[in-house]
Amino acid sequence: MRKYDDEYKQAAVKKIHDGQSVASVARELGVAESLLHNWKRHVTERSSDADKETLLLKRRIRELEMERDILKKCMAPPSGSSAVRTM
Repeated sequence: MRKYDDEYKQAAVKKIHDGQSVASVARELGVAESLLHNWKRHVTERSSDADKETLLLKRRIRELEMERDILKKCMAPPSGSSAVRTM
C-alpha cells in the first residue's frame, strides 16, 4: 500500500476546493475517488471555522458565476441573426 504525505494530500484537496471534480483529480493523480473523499473529509475536519467559511463562499461564488454565464447565453442574440447592431 502506498503512503502519501500530508502536503500531497492537501494539494489534492485544494484542487477539489478550487472547483475541479473529485473524479478528474483522482484520474490525474491515479488514486481512488474514495481515497480523495477521505482526504477531503480529514482536511475539512481539521480546518478552522474561517477556512470552512472561505470554502463555502468560494463554492457559492462558483455557483453564481455559472448561473450568470447561463443567463448571459440565454440573453445573447442567436448567431447569424438579422438583429441590427449599433456601433
